[in-house]
Amino acid sequence: MDQKIKDILDEVGKVIRGKDEQIQMVLTAILAKGHILIEDIPGVGKTTMAVCFSRAMELTERRLQFTPDVLPSDVVGFNMLDADGEMQYKPGAILCNILLADEINRTSTKTQSALLEVMEEGQVTVDGVTRQLPNPFVVVATQNPVGSAGTQMLPESQLDRFMVRMSLGYPSQADEISMMKSKKEYSVDDIPASLTVEDILEMKKEVEKVFIHDLIYQYTTDLVNATRKHQYLTLGVSPRGTLALINMASAHAYLQERDYVVPADVAAVFTDVCAHRLILNTKAKVGGLTAEGILEQILKLIPQPKAK
Repeated sequence: MDQKIKDILDEVGKVIRGKDEQIQMVLTAILAKGHILIEDIPGVGKTTMAVCFSRAMELTERRLQFTPDVLPSDVVGFNMLDADGEMQYKPGAILCNILLADEINRTSTKTQSALLEVMEEGQVTVDGVTRQLPNPFVVVATQNPVGSAGTQMLPESQLDRFMVRMSLGYPSQADEISMMKSKKEYSVDDIPASLTVEDILEMKKEVEKVFIHDLIYQYTTDLVNATRKHQYLTLGVSPRGTLALINMASAHAYLQERDYVVPADVAAVFTDVCAHRLILNTKAKVGGLTAEGILEQILKLIPQPKAK
């Protein structure tokens, strides 16, 4: 593994104890040009995870705490008259490399929708004028589970723009003890910047060059089509989700120091990429099924292609 990548994983791992798999998934999504949604109960380190990555990379970072009174203009910016009587653009929070959208499901649907264009196209339009965002641009959003006080569901169009949704969960007892002992020794502020903008852009180009065999494309679409025909799903994975899946598989292969994708790369990211894009029907809810459980079933049912 590239030493700079290893440094990032190691430094973030010193703060977020026992979550190596989740840490690597966040980095994989960044290299795959995607946005990350971290969903979990309060206090398990969602925001800390996002801040750690912004510090580990030499990137501009802004944090926006989403509350019911946050307006779309706080996100994308607005125009106002200056002293000369001319309209002057006042940038919103999104003009940065990494936007930490904290507790995104506590704000209004109108404000959430302000992120749709910027997440999909990397640009913002205010009063008919379009401005490009810095490259790279990544949204790392956190949300508490639906049902928590003051939360509301994100619309499907918003969820579909997140490349992955993941959770951290509680740490093990040993990791929690280690976390308490190291709290005074190492914190977010101690994390050095390991990657520059140029490093990240170069790595993204290398991810794009990772070879994908036709059998991998076939396997990916077989998995996706299985979600669209599943008896317990009202809505399966979208074409945007298919692209996210193959891009994540390429980035996963890159982090494994391979210049080609294998079926295991697709399987490794399948659940995190697809679970939040599914809508379960009534039969699934009555049966106590989950999106993650259904995706695990699909992985078992669809055979992985064998090299010829």
